[in-house]
This record gives sequence, structure tokens and C-alpha cells, in this order.
Amino acid sequence: MTKTALVVSAHSADFVWRAGGAIALHAAQGFAVTVICLSYGERGESAKLWRLPGMTLERVKAERQKEAEAAAKHLNVHDIQFWDIGDYPMELTRDHLFRLVDVYRTIRPSFVMSHSRKDPYNFDHPMTTEFAQHARVIAQAHGHNPEQKVIGAPQVYLYEPHQPERSEWKPNVFLSIDSVWAQKRAAIECMAGQEHLWDYYTRAAMNRGNQTARNSEKTCTYGEAYEAVFPHVVDTLG
Repeated sequence: MTKTALVVSAHSADFVWRAGGAIALHAAQGFAVTVICLSYGERGESAKLWRLPGMTLERVKAERQKEAEAAAKHLNVHDIQFWDIGDYPMELTRDHLFRLVDVYRTIRPSFVMSHSRKDPYNFDHPMTTEFAQHARVIAQAHGHNPEQKVIGAPQVYLYEPHQPERSEWKPNVFLSIDSVWAQKRAAIECMAGQEHLWDYYTRAAMNRGNQTARNSEKTCTYGEAYEAVFPHVVDTLG
């Protein structure tokens, strides 16, 4: 049976900056990774596009989708979905929640990735992770659509916010992404509408690579960091 993973991204670039390495790394290990972009980030994260003459909302969305699809190919994403819910503000409904529950029960992810619990600079981000975790809990409930098989207990990893010290995000998982860094950087460069972040997230990857090496016996240049929500259940502490 194919192993699966789910990434719930508020905007169409978030999965690239924050989890691109993990996506490419697990795709290489045979995981089918599904990425759900709840919005395109068309209002709050597309300033460069809006400065172009004659720009419209639909053109911004189309450009953002094109960028994200190109990035997803570099990362070997199995399935990328654009729900077009809108941003600034993002408005999530009960129907959206049950739609995500159906995704959980269909793909049955081994793990889930989403945003930090807090982010004072972008309220769409914590809203998205609460939404993703709420759907996970409902997908475990035997009384919700009892004709469907419930899921198990996939770990949830919260990826790095833009300013972690202001978001009360504390990483407890470090991942070496050296083997897929070239893929992640290529995916980053697909996000032409936010070129100002390319080098920022390259530096962030180098900082996390340094910390990965310091907390292990690995030689590591590039890394990603995550906060695991639930305890890890293990058979040995060695």
C-alpha cells in the first residue's frame, strides 16, 4: 500500500517555503503527498502582481496557481488542490470542514503538515492549522458518516512561521533536506510573485541545517524544523 502524507497550506506558496524539503524527501521515499492550498493568497500575498498595470483578481489567482503547480512538479507532489476559499480574510465553513474530513478518510495520511498555532502577522495561518486539526479529529470519530472507515492517529507537524519568536512556535523535530535542496530551491524560484522571500527562506534552511547537525551526528547544510503536536510513541528510547 502506498504511504501518504497531507499538507494543508493557507496560501499557494506556503507549502513551498515551509515544507518543500519534507515534501520532496518523502516523495523520493515513495510517499504520495497531497497538498491542499485553501487560497491563492491573492489579496494579502501578491503585492508584486498587483503592481502590474491592469491586474485583476482573476489574473492574480491564475498566476499564483501557475506558480504553485510549477513548484509542485519540482517537489514531486502527487496531488495539489486549489480550494479558492479566499484570503484576507479567509472564511472557512462547515462544508469546507467536512470536505477536508473526506480527504483524510480517502487518502489516510501517515502524517499531516500545517501552520503554527499562532501568527500575529497573518491570521489565515493559525486558522488553517486549527481547521486541519479539527478535521483530523472528526475523521477519527466513528459517529461521523459511520459508513466510512475512520482514520488512525497521524502525527501533525507544524511548520516554521515567518517570525517564530513572535508566534510562540518551538521546534522539536529537525529534518535534513540536503538530498533535495536543489528541488526545493527550484520550487522556491517558481514563486515569482514573492521573489523577496527566496533568499530569506534559503538562509532559514541553512540555519536549520546548522541546528540539525548540532543536534545529531549528521553532516547537514540545509534543514527544516517542525513542532510535533502529539507525543511520539516508540518501542525504544535508544
